[in-house]
Amino acid sequence: MTLPRQRGLTEQAATTAIDTACRLLRLPSIRKEFADIADRAVKDQMTYRGFLAELLMAECDDRARRRSERRIKAAGFPREKSLRTFDFDANPNIDAATINTLASCEWIKKGQPLCLIGDSGTGKSHMLIALGTEAAMKGYRVRYTLATKLVNELVEAADEKQLTKTIARYGRVDLLCIDELGYMELDRHGAELLFQVLTEREEKNSVAIASNESFGGWTKTFTDPRLCAAIVDRLTFNGTIIETGTDSYRLASTRARVEEPAKAG
Repeated sequence: MTLPRQRGLTEQAATTAIDTACRLLRLPSIRKEFADIADRAVKDQMTYRGFLAELLMAECDDRARRRSERRIKAAGFPREKSLRTFDFDANPNIDAATINTLASCEWIKKGQPLCLIGDSGTGKSHMLIALGTEAAMKGYRVRYTLATKLVNELVEAADEKQLTKTIARYGRVDLLCIDELGYMELDRHGAELLFQVLTEREEKNSVAIASNESFGGWTKTFTDPRLCAAIVDRLTFNGTIIETGTDSYRLASTRARVEEPAKAG
C-alpha cells in the first residue's frame, strides 16, 4: 500500500496519515503518543530534529519495556517480587550493598553461581525472584523453577527419551533459578539428572538456588555423599553464598501487624 503524498495537509489529514503510516510501519508507541509529543514540541519550541528524536525515543523505550515484560513472563516467576520492596532493616543478615552489587548482574555475565541459604521466612525466595527479575530486565534469559518440579520434569523427559533436549533447554538460559532445594529428599536417579543440568551449565551460565538447608544438611536431599559433594561443588565454585539466617522476618512482620491493634486498644 502506498500513501498519497501532498503538501499543505490539514491537521486532521496529517493526523490520519500519521496514524495510517504508524500502523503500516508497526510503530504503536509513536501512533499512541505523537499527538501529545507534537503539542509539547510546539509549547517547548523544539526543533524538527528534537521532535523527531522524542518520537523515536518514545518508540524505543516502549519496545524495551515490552521486551522486559516478555522476558519476565517467560521466566515463569510464581509472583512479583522486587528489590525495592524488600525490607533490609527486618533482616540484617542480608547486606543491601551485596544485593545491589548482584543486581548489576555482572555475576551472570561471568556465569557464576549464587546460593541463598536460610530458614523459611528469611527472604530467600524474595531475593531469588527479585534478582531474577533484575536479570530479565537487563536482557538476560531467565528461568525459575522449584527443585522438585525440575527433577520431575527431567524424570519424565528421560522416560520419554527427551532428556537431552530438556537438559539443553535448561542449559541455554543465562540464569536458572532453582527454589526450595533441600525441602524434599531426592532419589539417586533424580539427583543424578539434576546433576546433569548443573554440569551442562557449569562455568558457562549461572545457577541461583534457594535452600532451607545448610550445605552440611544436603545429604538428606542427596543421599549419595559423593554426588552431594559434587553438586555442592558445582553450586559454590567462584560463587556468592548468602546466609539469610534463622529468624523469620515474615513471621515477625505478621506478629507486628496483629499486635499493633492490640497496643492501640
